[in-house]
Amino acid sequence: MGRLFHRTECHHRVLSRVLRAGRPPRGAAATPGSCAGVTRRCHRTWVTPGTRPCLLPSGRPTVSGAARERPHHLRIRLGGSVSSGPVGVAVVGAGVISNEYLRTLSAFPDLRVVGVADLDAGRATAVAREHGVPVAGDVATVLAVPEVELVVNLTVPAAHAQVATQALRAGKHVYGEKPIALAPGEAEKVLAQAAERGLHVGNAPDTFLGAGLQSALRAVGAGHIGEPVAATTAVQGLGPERWHPDPAFFYQPGAGPLFDLGPYYLTALVALFGGVSRVAASAARAREERVVGSGPKAGQVFPVAVPTHVSALVEFASGVRATSVFSFDSALPRIQFEVTGTEGVLAVPDPNTFRGPLKVRANGADAWRDLPVAGRVDGRGLGVLDLARAIRRGGAPRASGTLALHVLQTMTAITHSAEHAEFTRIATCPTPPPPVPADWDPEAATVG
Repeated sequence: MGRLFHRTECHHRVLSRVLRAGRPPRGAAATPGSCAGVTRRCHRTWVTPGTRPCLLPSGRPTVSGAARERPHHLRIRLGGSVSSGPVGVAVVGAGVISNEYLRTLSAFPDLRVVGVADLDAGRATAVAREHGVPVAGDVATVLAVPEVELVVNLTVPAAHAQVATQALRAGKHVYGEKPIALAPGEAEKVLAQAAERGLHVGNAPDTFLGAGLQSALRAVGAGHIGEPVAATTAVQGLGPERWHPDPAFFYQPGAGPLFDLGPYYLTALVALFGGVSRVAASAARAREERVVGSGPKAGQVFPVAVPTHVSALVEFASGVRATSVFSFDSALPRIQFEVTGTEGVLAVPDPNTFRGPLKVRANGADAWRDLPVAGRVDGRGLGVLDLARAIRRGGAPRASGTLALHVLQTMTAITHSAEHAEFTRIATCPTPPPPVPADWDPEAATVG
């Protein structure tokens, strides 16, 4: 049970470092005609909050010692609510990735980290103490703290919808790790519950808010490559079992290379080109079992329940096409993200990072040319801050639940296409997230 709420460092972060160093609404398939054709008009009217059809072309809180020693931290009350000032945040899931989030979130004046929860109470207490967070305990304990307005859900994929639902029922906004749920139907229920309660749902990845991908958006908008025509993306390598001490969940539903790495690439593609209209795919599973390669479980065999190599053709309502590969089977590590336009090619940064480089090669040029990269590189948590500011000011967050639902529908459609050898249409498209303003400053206090 402990693993439901314990999320260790995702293997894709380590993979990225290695590669840089070494170089219908209930499902994915829509009824015929949705997001199809060649004219710019809507073909269906189904709406999940914030989306539109595609347009074509227990116990008392535990107060950590660190918090007692830091009087400037929030004093926890047993009643009341907060409607102004910094947004109170609780992190659920105290795995290794929580440390990156907590380091980032603690640096933003518009946020105040109030609690840490985990099924392992000792782990929650240790993480809270390390980061000076005043409350640690199980999920119910943290949700009972009235200053908690926003829950950051860092649990494993199988628990994402369950924890989000629990937080919404407690009256809390939710920001979750990807994917938003295991299936589109689960995600739709989460978004519907949030809409009924007037609450926000945001979701990772938020890397597209960083300097690298925002600079890529500006480069495309400025016409550096003319009109976008196609994209080629690939993320390949051997799986995480070589280094991860407990890698089995990477090979279960809700993970695999498509669901674990795909959200970074597909979210960036949607930010660049708008909603996906249909997909075609093929997939393979190289081995039925894998072996843990490190840690106390080294040598143990575990089953593989998902495809480990996926090739997808992704068509966007805007007319752009993308060819994407997601693999845990390749001895040749590769990260690739290129956009081809009528006037050149743009080499986009790794979408699992917040930084550059960004390069362009014009038609007829003999070499790449560096483009400026400007924006934020704070790390995971920018989406949480953007959501918190939306809570205070009104409006929708950029890394929204509806965007995450569309990406989940796309990945589910890719899986369906690979299984049935047919093009699969996507039910809906989110409103494309607006670009981050050039003067957007996470370190500014704006909600006091």
